[in-house]
Amino acid sequence: MVTFKEMKVQEIMQDTSLSRDDKISRLREIEDEARALQRTASESPMNADDGWEADLREVRLALAELGAETPRKGAASL
Repeated sequence: MVTFKEMKVQEIMQDTSLSRDDKISRLREIEDEARALQRTASESPMNADDGWEADLREVRLALAELGAETPRKGAASL
């Protein structure tokens, strides 16, 4: 099953009107949101695996395909 986020990633990657930098920028926004949702889920007493990991992986694969630099990880990152 494909999630909404995965579909959005595919849409961005296939959009020929966007430059590489625009694609990276939009993917970073999705990545930030997915990380925040993953962090929230990990702090919740509910099931921590609600598909956020798959969304985050899809975004990171797309960023790697575009040759985007990997952001530094700090103490607050997952």
